[in-house]
Amino acid sequence: MLPLPPPDFCLLIPCYNNTEGLVESLNTVEYEEEKYLVVVVDDGSAVALEEKLIRSGLKRPVRFVILTNKKNEGITSSLNKGLDWITTNTTTKYIARLDCGDTCDPERFVKQVQYLDLHHEVILLGSWCRFLDKKKSQGYSYKTPLLHEEIVKEMHFRNVFIHPAVMFRVSVIRENRLRYPVNFMYAEDYAFFWTLINNGQSFILDEFLTICEINGKGISLQNRGKQLRSRIKVVNHFATSFSLKILSYLRMSALFLIPYRIILRWKGKKSL
Repeated sequence: MLPLPPPDFCLLIPCYNNTEGLVESLNTVEYEEEKYLVVVVDDGSAVALEEKLIRSGLKRPVRFVILTNKKNEGITSSLNKGLDWITTNTTTKYIARLDCGDTCDPERFVKQVQYLDLHHEVILLGSWCRFLDKKKSQGYSYKTPLLHEEIVKEMHFRNVFIHPAVMFRVSVIRENRLRYPVNFMYAEDYAFFWTLINNGQSFILDEFLTICEINGKGISLQNRGKQLRSRIKVVNHFATSFSLKILSYLRMSALFLIPYRIILRWKGKKSL
């Protein structure tokens, strides 16, 4: 039997005590089986992920590997463990992200791979997405600028790239030895994307290709104040425009005073 060709992309998914969400997410991934590989990092779940249990819930064959942390190390460590494994053990072109419980449009990965294959200057690709509270059937649409220059400006005020919606080039990760920084807790993705856009071009597809779950017990919402402080640190560290830094500081400082339920309600009305 001939060896399988290198996967077009590896899909990196951290998981902590959420086998059900992992299976739900995997069941929305549509791509040729032999052309992608899922890398799951089990971050010290109380009951370790089992391949047999995962496969029993899948609607179609999926190639995946499970990396296991002996104890809960946190998402930054888990993501970096995934990057280490992918860059060492595969020759894939791209890495995509997804979180347990988030779901994908059937054409997401085809469209992202095709775009990056055609636009070699782009190293980081995102898309618009929707946020949904499944229990309350409430949510909002997340739209952002599309072009790199506009993205860089907007990154001073918010994370343009929603983490479970991105795909990026492995070559840039290898050449620059990039990893998720450990000194921006709860905003490691924001810092990571700043690093990427400072190393090359970026783009956003103006299509809703991912649905992200709003979870009141999620890391971001439980640590919102700490995340805002880290976001201020990220902008201060990576941004080069002094005037935009000041405006960013004022905006993020104001967010400390506004309860998240009000922000969520405003986003929902705005996206209608």
